[in-house]
Amino acid sequence: MNPLSTMQVAKKLGMSNATLSRYILMGKVPAPPETMVAGIRLRLWSESDIERLRDALPKAKNGRKTRYSKLREAQPKKAVPRQKRKSKRSNP
Repeated sequence: MNPLSTMQVAKKLGMSNATLSRYILMGKVPAPPETMVAGIRLRLWSESDIERLRDALPKAKNGRKTRYSKLREAQPKKAVPRQKRKSKRSNP
């Protein structure tokens, strides 16, 4: 099979080209080396490169953390005791 460009790989994986390029620049996902073709730098992806990318994508963390999400991660969850409900029946 012919090697694919980054744009074609992003479309194949259902994500935008900008997102995939950003992940590559940030070092979140592995990428093949750049190749010069007619004065343009391209990444030519093989099937094995795409499989490595598929394995790495779920591990890439997206978004930024807010103050509250950082606090939730820092504090362990505690069990909250439940109160017993009072019966509506009256005991004579």
